[in-house]
Formats: sequence, C-alpha cells, structure tokens
Amino acid sequence: MTSSIPTWYVDPDAEAAMAEGHAPIWRHLIGLMPEHDLSTKTVLDFGCNQGGFLRHLHALRPFRKALGVDIAEQSVARANDLKGMLPVQYQTDVQLVGWDDQFDIAISHEVIYLIEDLAGHAQDILRVLKPGGVYYAVTGCHSDNPLWPRWRDLVAERTNTVVQDRSITDYAEIFKAAGFLVTARKLDFDGFLPYMPSGWLPDFRDTLDYYTQTKIVFRLIKRNDTEC
Repeated sequence: MTSSIPTWYVDPDAEAAMAEGHAPIWRHLIGLMPEHDLSTKTVLDFGCNQGGFLRHLHALRPFRKALGVDIAEQSVARANDLKGMLPVQYQTDVQLVGWDDQFDIAISHEVIYLIEDLAGHAQDILRVLKPGGVYYAVTGCHSDNPLWPRWRDLVAERTNTVVQDRSITDYAEIFKAAGFLVTARKLDFDGFLPYMPSGWLPDFRDTLDYYTQTKIVFRLIKRNDTEC
C-alpha cells in the first residue's frame, strides 16, 4: 500500500456514500475511546479517505492537531476542500516520513485488510506514536467473517485495491510481533442501524450481526520506554 491511486472505488460517487454510511459507526467508535480530552493531543488518521472521521472527531472531542493520510489522490484533495479551519493536514505519503514520535493516537477504519506489508505498517505506526500512544485499528474484513468470500469478490469488482486474507488472530500476531501491547473488543454497535441495501450485507440480519458481532476494534498500545 505504497503507490497512490486516483480513488478507492471504481465509481467515484461511492466515496461520499461510504462516508455517509460510516458516520454512525465513527461516532460509536469515538464513544468507545477512553481518551476523552484530546485538547493537547495529536491524532493520525491512516486511510482518511475524504476526511470524514477527523471532522467527526474534532466536533465531538476537539484535538490540538491531526494528520490524515491516504493513497487515493482525489480523496485527499476532497478532504482538503472540506476541512475548513480545522487544524488538520492531509497527504498521500503513507510512509509517514518525518513524523517519528509525533502522535498520541492513531486510527484506521477498514484499512488494515488492504495492506500487503502489514508488519511494515505496524512498525511505521509504532515509530510515529509517542511512548504510551494508542493505535485503534478497526476492521470487520477478516477471514472469520462469514461473508468474507463474498466480500473478497466485491472488493475486487468495485474498488481499485487488492485485498489480503487474514484472520483476527493473524492481525493480533502481526501487531504483537511489532512490539504493541495488543487488546481488542467487538465494535458492539448499540444504536439503530438503517436498512440500506448495498450488496455488501445481503440480508438485514447480516447487517445487525456484522456491526454487533463481527467488526473488531483493536486497541494497540506502544509501551513506555520503562515498560518491559
């Protein structure tokens, strides 16, 4: 996941629809984070797309500054158009050169399943986090998801990306090997979900099960230098 692409989706109009669908999930995720006061914190959104998550985060828990990175050039351009006066910078350089030990919190939402060199990504995030910093990596795209065989085909058909096959334990092992303290929970969304047929979740029951039982939130902690 190093070279840039024009858009994530083959149909560029799908980008805005994706952000609209993710909005209630982002708000729920923010509510799960124990870091309530972000007024002195620096935040990284890895795979920021059009910047929607950072706009939601700042509205609910204002941060000092943030960086959003994404390989989709048109998405980054749109994020810049929409950011207004927010203290946010966007870029397509996902290698995070020059950002060592800069972030208190890093977040990715439905990104890690697309990263071929996930071990390298884990090392990059560990490098740019401050000691004690936390990485929230959120995904329902894993081989333990009963819809995964169907989704693999849809990702290939609808997006400009290449999907990777990993289980929940595979993710945990890779981040542990990088040096993170690995914890996780189910997203366990507790709000009302709209009925919005899209092909990804073929039955409304699948929608309810996915957002309560299948989608995982990893909370990955960079140990302080004094911790063994």
